[in-house]
Amino acid sequence: MHDKTLTELAAALAAGEFSSRELTESLLARIDRLDGELNSFITVTADAALEAADRADAARAAGKAGPLTGLPLALKDIFCTRDVRTSCGSRMLDNFVSPYDATVVEKLAAAGTVSLGKTNMDEFAMGSSNENSHYGPVKNPWDLAAVPGGSSGGSAAAVAAGLVPAALGTDTGGSIRQPAAFCGITGLKPTYGRVSRYGMVAYASSLDQGGPMARTAEDCALLLGAIAGHDLRDSTSVARGVPDYREELETSLSGLKIGLPREYFGDGLAPEVEAAVRDAIKVYESLGAEVREVSLPHTELAIPAYYVIAPAEASSNLSRYDGVRFGHRCENPTDLVDLYKRSRAEGFGEEVKRRILIGTHTLSEGFFDAYYKKAQQVRRLIRQDFLDAFEDVDVLMGPASPTPAFDLGAKKDPVSMYLQDIYTIAINLAGIPGISVPAGFVQERPVGLQILGPHFAESRLLNVAHRFQQATDWHRRQPAFGKENA
Repeated sequence: MHDKTLTELAAALAAGEFSSRELTESLLARIDRLDGELNSFITVTADAALEAADRADAARAAGKAGPLTGLPLALKDIFCTRDVRTSCGSRMLDNFVSPYDATVVEKLAAAGTVSLGKTNMDEFAMGSSNENSHYGPVKNPWDLAAVPGGSSGGSAAAVAAGLVPAALGTDTGGSIRQPAAFCGITGLKPTYGRVSRYGMVAYASSLDQGGPMARTAEDCALLLGAIAGHDLRDSTSVARGVPDYREELETSLSGLKIGLPREYFGDGLAPEVEAAVRDAIKVYESLGAEVREVSLPHTELAIPAYYVIAPAEASSNLSRYDGVRFGHRCENPTDLVDLYKRSRAEGFGEEVKRRILIGTHTLSEGFFDAYYKKAQQVRRLIRQDFLDAFEDVDVLMGPASPTPAFDLGAKKDPVSMYLQDIYTIAINLAGIPGISVPAGFVQERPVGLQILGPHFAESRLLNVAHRFQQATDWHRRQPAFGKENA
């Protein structure tokens, strides 16, 4: 069962090949056997999952099953989940049990899905390798010496290893697309505001967006249809109807205009990754697409702008963790100041502290105009670059990351780690959607092709990704990890 896609599992459940309980028991047993080595889960909710599976089987028996009824998935441990620990990969929230569900969790439960648990992540979603978790690093199932990417590395690794057919992640600067690329799965970052952020613990509020991670674009379309939509509890949620994202999956790509940003194929891109991406683009040409070069002239400013804006918002968002209301509290504080200082020093990891300090500095008097305001002006220029490009082409394509997955411990310099997100960060600054799909391998480590579209063009992206997956088998390939325990 573990080697089937979400869509295939849905068809098998509908055909009565097995029950949701049987499927859930099989995957829970696989998690129990394999995740000790992978470390992709922080919390496994076995009892609740089996109860949900039984409810799904009862609904199916009563003729009330929907497209997602009985399908197992996992949630990045940044989504608040009632009566379940929601840690954000941090010691600060190690003891926090959420009293409510995030909107996306509510929607998935209403659709009849079965949550198997909460996946590991970089602390408060700050990282590109999943090495910043209080619970230890996640390993890449394609090569246990490699990182799975971050911050949604636990979700990506769990899907790639066949522990779960799909999972939710969040993307602030590439944290769905980059781990999807590193782990050889499909990951979609929707348009900002397309999916409610209510109950999704904030890192950088103007950049964060939740989205699906699965084996195929078809699976992502199925999940996005369930979690997208307006939410009155989220002031950044867009009041816009939700289409059936599966309707356009089979649309022909004849005449599709693809733009290749020249800035995405320059210095810093590994030659083997470029070769794999260009081979993928040849597949699109064989499907009738037209390819042309375009320019996104402010691309080189994306990383410095992002690392002003995101830490500034993080500094504000994380100020609520003070050891008083919830979260980690130091022992025997001498006074209130000592309580604040030691609780935060003990609760936060090094990368989170680094970004809080950067953000506090950029927001301080005398630096706000020079840094934060200027970064927001640059952000507008980056957004305009994409708007101009989409005047001439339907989608943009390029690598999701300049290299395949790197080794655990290889990026000790924070700046070198930040540069891994050079092709993904601008998309969050502009608020447009993007998807990463498997497109090859370099020395047995996956390569991701990134496809970008205008605001609310998720149906187009899913169509373009799906047709590529019909013409290739990269998404069908599975790591050797766990096969002996199948």
